[in-house]
Amino acid sequence: MAVRHDPELWKSLSASRRLLLIAGPCVIESEQLCLLIASSLKKVCRKLGITFVFKASFDKANRTSTRSFRGPGVEQGLAILAKVRAEAGVPVLTDVHTEAQAAAAARVVDILQIPAFLCRQTDLITAAVGTGKIVNLKKGQFLSPPEMGQVVAKATEAGGRKLLVTERGTTFGYNNLVADMRAIPILRTFGFPVVFDATHSVQLPGAGGNKSSGQRQFAPVLARAALAAGANGIFMETHPRPDKALSDGPNMIPLAEAPALLGVLAKIWSVSRDS
Repeated sequence: MAVRHDPELWKSLSASRRLLLIAGPCVIESEQLCLLIASSLKKVCRKLGITFVFKASFDKANRTSTRSFRGPGVEQGLAILAKVRAEAGVPVLTDVHTEAQAAAAARVVDILQIPAFLCRQTDLITAAVGTGKIVNLKKGQFLSPPEMGQVVAKATEAGGRKLLVTERGTTFGYNNLVADMRAIPILRTFGFPVVFDATHSVQLPGAGGNKSSGQRQFAPVLARAALAAGANGIFMETHPRPDKALSDGPNMIPLAEAPALLGVLAKIWSVSRDS
């Protein structure tokens, strides 16, 4: 059975009255882990007045090595996301890589995400917005902020009206990314809420040899800066034991540290909106 559209979610996101948090593990490792993270973050966000969307991937198709864990796959992964949505009572986001995945995921989740590496894929964007779901467009590491306007134009020309635009750093090669806070006000000119991906922005692509590395200690710094620069929300990946995570562990926020960080971010967001 398809998930019913929740008009209140988009109304909340588009009005930008509350800080948005998109968070969860990089990839679905188990149902138990997803439920643990979702329920933990829900409690913190409810206390702080933050709109929380749970994020996890059923398949990571862009891993550095073929030996890396990709996830449980579409069928099992979507079943787990459906259970998280029902039992934890939170909206759910997942990324899609093909038109078929967009159609399947739209029956389960609230928000479809176009991965950064695929943000120029016209057919994928068209399929995602055609589902009627909210679509999160992640800026490719290879694009300057103004170039993202063409991606947004593709989505709107295909009928997309419920869009989020996410900044996640820019690559200049040599296993590094640079987060330029000028991107936030530039992306805001496209007319949709802007999210800053704090943990992927501190990723060190391919720096681990057959996997990516990262500098998680800088994720809170960039998150704070992005909210001060005008971002509507923060995207971050978290895990109870990041060093044991099956994907993106080096740049993930430890789950135990999330409440304190979110408390600070909520204060910065509030002050930035009052100024």
